[in-house]
Amino acid sequence: MISLQAFLLFLAAALAVAITPGPGIFYIVARTLGGGRSEGLASSVGLGLGGLVHVFAGAIGLSALAMASAEAFTLLKIMGAVYLIWLGLKTWRAARIMQPSGIQTTGPRRALREGILVEALNPKTAAFFLAFIPQFVDPTAHVAAQFVVLGLISVALNTSVDLIVTIWAAKARAGLVKRPSLIARSRQLSGAVMCGLGASLLLARRAG
Repeated sequence: MISLQAFLLFLAAALAVAITPGPGIFYIVARTLGGGRSEGLASSVGLGLGGLVHVFAGAIGLSALAMASAEAFTLLKIMGAVYLIWLGLKTWRAARIMQPSGIQTTGPRRALREGILVEALNPKTAAFFLAFIPQFVDPTAHVAAQFVVLGLISVALNTSVDLIVTIWAAKARAGLVKRPSLIARSRQLSGAVMCGLGASLLLARRAG
């Protein structure tokens, strides 16, 4: 199995990756500013569950197969990008139809489902796990089991950071609740961010 030294090195690297601002954190901030704390927390959990899809798919070789196929990679990234852009446009349009309190009506259940789909349809996540985790796996032991364990730890760290970011973003949004016009603008900004993330996903290239 993986040595203690390699495991500690993995933890340090995984934590560094988790706290580095990336598309996932920007997505969480956008959802929280647009829909509030409950939607942000649900989105964070959703991204975590979507990440688990890639962990288990990678462990059984499905992600490797998808990454090896240009057609599968392209299809996956187009699906993920279109879904993100659709969410962004929907959020932008909804900014013009605000409740008097300025509260988003999407709800945490839908935010959870959308978070799962956003992450599960992201080929960049699959590519990351396949490039990052194998560096710390002992090839003489049960590779799939090690991949799953390290993948679960990585997802847990990422989700923990996302939850913390959600709380910070919710506090920032709380100061805007009494100003509906600013809430509407923050929702428009959230929609623009999601559209931007979708556009960047369209530009993703298959490794190798």
